[in-house]
Amino acid sequence: MTNPLSDLDPQQRSAIASDARFLRILAGAGTGKTTTLTRRVAHTISAHELRPDRALLLTFTRRAAREMVHRVELLLDRNENVERGADDAVTSRYARTTPRNRIAGGTFHSMAHRILRQNAAAVGLSQGFGVLDPSDSADLFDLIRDDHASTAVMRRRIPRKSTLVDIYSRAVNTSETVSEVLGSIAPWAREDSEMIADICRNYVERKGALGVLDFDDLLLYWLQLLRDERFRATIAGRFDHVFVDEYQDVNSLQVRLLKAMTQDHQHLTVVGDDAQAIYSFRGASPRHILDFESDFSGAQTTVLEHNYRSTQHILNVANAIGEPAPRGFTTKLVAQPTASDATTPPHIVRCADEDGQSDAVCERILELREHGVALKEQVVLVRAAHHSSRLELELSARGIPFVKYGGLKYLDTAHVKDLLAAFRLADNANDELAWFRVLQLLPGVGPATARRAAKALGVAQFVPEQPSAARRKEGSRAEKNAQFEVLQLWPAARKQLPLAVRGPADEVVASLVREPEETLAAHGDRIRRSIAPLVEQKYDDGTSRIHDLTALVDATASASRLSEVATDFALDPPSSTGDLAGPPVVDEDWLVISTIHSAKGLEFDATHLIHAADGNIPLDMSLKDPDGLEEERRLFYVAATRARSYLAVYVPLRFHVNRHAHDDRHIWAQPSRFLSGSVAQTFDEITHLRPQDMGVIDLPVIDAPGAVGAELQDLWR
Repeated sequence: MTNPLSDLDPQQRSAIASDARFLRILAGAGTGKTTTLTRRVAHTISAHELRPDRALLLTFTRRAAREMVHRVELLLDRNENVERGADDAVTSRYARTTPRNRIAGGTFHSMAHRILRQNAAAVGLSQGFGVLDPSDSADLFDLIRDDHASTAVMRRRIPRKSTLVDIYSRAVNTSETVSEVLGSIAPWAREDSEMIADICRNYVERKGALGVLDFDDLLLYWLQLLRDERFRATIAGRFDHVFVDEYQDVNSLQVRLLKAMTQDHQHLTVVGDDAQAIYSFRGASPRHILDFESDFSGAQTTVLEHNYRSTQHILNVANAIGEPAPRGFTTKLVAQPTASDATTPPHIVRCADEDGQSDAVCERILELREHGVALKEQVVLVRAAHHSSRLELELSARGIPFVKYGGLKYLDTAHVKDLLAAFRLADNANDELAWFRVLQLLPGVGPATARRAAKALGVAQFVPEQPSAARRKEGSRAEKNAQFEVLQLWPAARKQLPLAVRGPADEVVASLVREPEETLAAHGDRIRRSIAPLVEQKYDDGTSRIHDLTALVDATASASRLSEVATDFALDPPSSTGDLAGPPVVDEDWLVISTIHSAKGLEFDATHLIHAADGNIPLDMSLKDPDGLEEERRLFYVAATRARSYLAVYVPLRFHVNRHAHDDRHIWAQPSRFLSGSVAQTFDEITHLRPQDMGVIDLPVIDAPGAVGAELQDLWR
């Protein structure tokens, strides 16, 4: 590229120009990680005269992948136009959307899904295989769990479906046994490890019978393909360079995938910050980025420490938070040289209780707003979503608009999952979970009736014929035959339904079969129309929910089959309906409330971290082992480094136990252990007291006992 290293600091230039085959870039918060990675991708393509499609960029959200791919292509466009003397970027070969000129980018799971769709027959899958999102997986675990509960003499409780999903996924992603995983997730269930292992085995078998995969399967099947030299040459051989963003969030399975993808000649560059590894509940561990040089022989490391986001006051807090950590926190952040030290220092705000905290937060938010800091440039961070409940009441009372992140997601809404289940059935009529959901849309049909109807369809026992190598070209015909075979059994299933709903049920089933010459969008819309009356009838606000379903039908325009729409939404879910409709326009400005996890990667002028007391942060449930405590430290670090100019940490001194009673039962709070020692010295302390917190010290004392006694004296005669 022309001047590829301009406008960069020496550490960034070193990372971009490195010729190491395996390169680790340790990038502290706000150090220009995305800029460095995208410049390195563009520089590598230009310097080595590679076709763009020989580069693979992996990250953890599709939005991030799209943004980075776009930035790389702009850099390549700019370089080519400079070399050609062209003023119009449209004339660039990189601006054309041919596959050879496009960088391959996406999440680990979306890339796996793409590869498996192309090689479905090779791994024993039909082209119409479905993908279970985490809630679907939980529902399937619940069915299997019920089977075990009904046949066993229960002396102890069986873990709930959400816990079973966590146990299974942790075992798969970390290569730990069920017994080992139980020790960290559900130690109370260790005596039942054999039964839980049996449930996990049944879950794997049931997925195979249904012809569906879960998110973990996508990576496992991709890895199986890479273990075969013939497929590895085709899949991994397409790329010369692999780039991975947010490497601190990878798990053991993803590391094994990267080793297989770079086993032959490929180069690997990873970027991440061990201090921001906060996803252990997904099986991620900071040890992967810390052990990168031992995992990939001959690897080199560069460190980015020049922070372009925050003031040095805030960076002093961040550095002090990481100082006591036994391992990691490699980077020591330094503000850019032009940053001014004449800024407001961070504050620890001590409050009497939760209500006092809400009062203090609102006052500070409004004060900052009057000084030019818009509400949308301020964030209130919480360790757990329910920690903001009291604050939300106070914000509403004061008329301060806010939006909250970390709550119910778009795909978690029932009506959206209803239509996606129908889309899955359009390609795989053997999907028992999808039948189980769609049938319960019918009035008067509950879980028991739906289960009987699904059993009558034979979907639990029916296993689609796996096409042989000689019949792979006829795969679509085999799928249609399998679809027809299941739907032929519909009359038997229909008899299990109440007489009054058989008509609407017939309409839904008929809509699942694509008509000759019917476009995919038309088919999707016909399915939507068949279930729309059922959605309106089932949900109290059914009419308003119908509008959400249109967005799913619109997504069929870029898909080749309806099950792909369901999979795409599952792999990259919008966080709310607002993500589909565009920016909200309900107010000129609004405050952001977010969990720390949801705020990772974001930045704000002002950050307010509430409930900074032991038991809340660090969360008491995370303190069962040293690793849990260290992850809580990293969460505190992530919260502090979201702030550009102002950071306030609020510490309630007591928590009321029975707020709605007439007494004042409470417990005294201990300030977060992360606010002690050298960390505390980086803050200025403020005590926020309301009049009711200060008692009646400045008011005259009334002799109430004497007055009441005198008033009642006449009663004692």
